[in-house]
Amino acid sequence: MAKKGKALLMVGLAALVMGAGAAGFAGQALRPMPSGPTKYVRFETAASHALIFHDLEQQGVVRDGRAARVYARLKGAPQPIAPGTYRVAPGMTVDEIIVALRKPVQRMVRIPEGHWISRVAERLEKEGVCGAAEYIALANQPELFEGMVDFPLPKDSLEGYLYPDTYDLPPLISAKDVVARQLKAFERKAWPMLKDAKDPHRVLTIASMVELEAALDKERPIIAGVIENRIKKGMTLDIDATVLYAEGKWRVLGPGQVRKVKSPYNTYLNRGLPPGPIGSPSAASIKGAMNPASHPWLFYVARPDRSHTFTSTYAEHKAAIVRNRAEFKKQEAE
Repeated sequence: MAKKGKALLMVGLAALVMGAGAAGFAGQALRPMPSGPTKYVRFETAASHALIFHDLEQQGVVRDGRAARVYARLKGAPQPIAPGTYRVAPGMTVDEIIVALRKPVQRMVRIPEGHWISRVAERLEKEGVCGAAEYIALANQPELFEGMVDFPLPKDSLEGYLYPDTYDLPPLISAKDVVARQLKAFERKAWPMLKDAKDPHRVLTIASMVELEAALDKERPIIAGVIENRIKKGMTLDIDATVLYAEGKWRVLGPGQVRKVKSPYNTYLNRGLPPGPIGSPSAASIKGAMNPASHPWLFYVARPDRSHTFTSTYAEHKAAIVRNRAEFKKQEAE
């Protein structure tokens, strides 16, 4: 029965493609190509069999796109094919290709909280998603994304607005699509918290610093409160992460290095907030910046358990530094 069914299918295919008596030609047209390396094809919108098999013929995956299309139709293969990236290869039969076109390829890529644009770009390039330079160029042209989202975009850079999350970024996706997906995620997950703020950009700037200063969620509003207290008193914020952002490197800063980087983002040299966000904050940091804790503290220093000691005076701060350094040394010795 199987052989009879296949023969009837070939006759039907021949009749549709070239007329009766051409079954032999149809069989030849459907014969797999010589085996070759895996290829990816991507469709941004739903695609018909006509478009897909024409493309696969051009790429040398099938011998005759029209014959493959008719064969897929006679087999009852579903169409249109959903938007996405698909994995195919020369040497696959049309039946195998039909199966491959049922499930788009997924490639999950995590974009960590706190990363700034150039660090995200390096990660994307390393994962093979897109070129770092192209991503950076797009992220510095917010006007290209006007109308894609329903919130006001900054003028000069999308820093802070490219939401950190785990994304499905399959092969052949464009850098512009990556940026657009991050902006849409920001619209869904961050903007509802920010839309009622008096100055959302200011909140996002504080949140980006909180993200890189706090390791524990419970301390995020506390650190946001320290930032607000220091601004009110006209103090410099003295946040190391702003120096690293200005320098464009993620590293440990040595003694005396914090004042060597001349930049409006260096909060050791400039009072008040930096010009804008220094990375992409998490929802927890945005919440902390939106609701800074009320307290008298102006200083904090890290402890081995990733928490901080908070103090109100510089003398108390210096004493906390000595104690916490002793804690670190004790932990290292154990």
